[in-house]
Parts: sequence; C-alpha cells; structure tokens
Amino acid sequence: MFKRLQEKWKVSPGRLFLILVTFAIGGSLTGYLGRRIMPATGIESKAVYVPVYVVLITFIWPFMVLLVSIFTGQFLFFRSYLAKMGQRMGIGRTGSSSLSAKDGGTARQQHSSKSASMSQNNISPETRQQRTVKLAIFASGAGSNAQKLIEFFSPPALAEVSLIVCNKQGAGVIQIAEKSGIPVLMIEKERFFRGDGHLADLQSAGIDLVVLAGFLWKIPQSLIDAFPRRIINIHPALLPKYGGKGMYGAFVHQAVIGAGELQSGITIHYVDEHYDNGDIIFQTACPVLEGDTPEDLARRVHELEHAHYPRVVEEEVKKLAAIG
Repeated sequence: MFKRLQEKWKVSPGRLFLILVTFAIGGSLTGYLGRRIMPATGIESKAVYVPVYVVLITFIWPFMVLLVSIFTGQFLFFRSYLAKMGQRMGIGRTGSSSLSAKDGGTARQQHSSKSASMSQNNISPETRQQRTVKLAIFASGAGSNAQKLIEFFSPPALAEVSLIVCNKQGAGVIQIAEKSGIPVLMIEKERFFRGDGHLADLQSAGIDLVVLAGFLWKIPQSLIDAFPRRIINIHPALLPKYGGKGMYGAFVHQAVIGAGELQSGITIHYVDEHYDNGDIIFQTACPVLEGDTPEDLARRVHELEHAHYPRVVEEEVKKLAAIG
C-alpha cells in the first residue's frame, strides 16, 4: 500500500512518512474540534446530529491538515492535494504557475487555449480524461532538444512544458522559452547544491517530470529524492562507455573518435546520485565514419536525439498520466 501511495503521489519514502503523519494528526485534530463544537449546537436528535457532525468535520478537516502541514514541511503538497480535490468536486478551477516569463505567460495561455479548442475534435475520449503532466526542462545551452520537446508537447497533448530551468545567463534556451511563452527559472548555485535544490519552485509550478536537455550541473540528492525515477537525462554516447564527470558535448565525441569506436549513439536514462549512471530507458546507435570530426559525429548524434527523445519522454508521461 505504501509503495502504491509513493508512486501515486510521486514522493520519496521520507516525504510519504511526513504526509501520512500530517493526515493522521490533522484527522485527530478535526475529530477533537468536532466533538468540542457539537455540544454547543444543542442538537439532540441523532438523525440530525450525525449528518451535521459529518458536514462540520468535512469543513474543518482541510484547515487542520493545512495547519499541520506547515509544521511537517508538507504545505505545498497539501495545498495542491486539496486543490485537486476541489476540482474533482467542481469547486474552484485550475490555477496557473506563479512563475512567468518576461511577457510570455499570458501569450502561452492564450495560445494553448486556442490550440486546444481548434484540436478538441482530434483528441480521443481517453486522452481527454487523463490529466496533463507538467514537465520542467533543465538546460544550459542552445536548447535544440528543448525546442523539439516544446514542439512535440504543444497542445493538445498529455503533457506540457511548464517550466524551463537554466543555470547560465544568456543561454539560447532562454530565448526559446520566451518565444514560446514558457516561464524561465534561473537557478542559483549555492541554493541548488547546498539548499533545497530549488525544489520549492518546482513544487510551486506543479512539476511532475524533470527532463534534462544539455544540463551540465549534477542533480542534487534533494531533487532525486523528491522525483524518484522522474528525472530523465539524455547522453550523447552509448553508456556505460564515455560517461561521467566532464563527459559532455564535444568532449564525448572526441573521446569516442579517439578510441577508434565504430559506433556511437544516444542513451536515455533515469538520473541517480552519480553522473550518467541511472537505469537505462532507451539506446540507439549511429556509425562513426572514417575521417569523422567531433562536429561530424555530433550532427549525427543530434539527429538521433531529436528523433527519439520526445518519443521516449512521452512514454514516461503516459506512465505518470495513468497513475493519476
């Protein structure tokens, strides 16, 4: 049961424990207050007392769990949890991310609404019933893979790129995000590695899946724990060869050519606490031709990345959408 809850809520074992503690304490406080308040109503008829008590504790419970969640550090989870409950009951509506691009947030919402409306008849009933999975793309450079993912998951789709996370001022991916109306989160090194890893920002944006697309910093343990098997990376070689610290971009292609390899390719894998080490999801190869330069091989590898990365991410999205 606990494993199923962990997968459903996409949390680490430690967070699951704190969430369950919050539920338990919040429920106990709700019952206590309900029993203290009911005598003041003067209701004596059992037929009336029970339904009134049920309504009362239903009203009190959300406030109690939110209050307790502040002390257990799970406020963002319960705020999102209660919002989803309200939507299922027809109360309130889905909000938008508090993060925004310079002038792109509104433009993206208008574009999404228009595209979804025009394409509504092309979506199967099964797709309409599934929730939209929110993606955060982490990138440090030009952003060609980010561009392909944004195009692939443009509405209507099971997922949307809700946030671009970047660690490099002036990176090309920032311009791509702004043109697409996608919020950009510029991360700070000290907080990323020694703080919460900007986890609060990701949770605030409602992110379900993290996709690395040319992101050069190692992912901190705080994010790995918060997104178990929900952080994906693409590496421009056939792991376990030519991976590890410092092995990125042209350095990888130069090493492959220098070793006389006959083929290279791409590896898409889950991210764990080590560089280029998580379980492999997908691999495919391309030839290394005689006389290849690192630039030649890079072009061939990029073709594989653009052709396969969005499709593999989509398969992971379908798994999350099915969990709900």
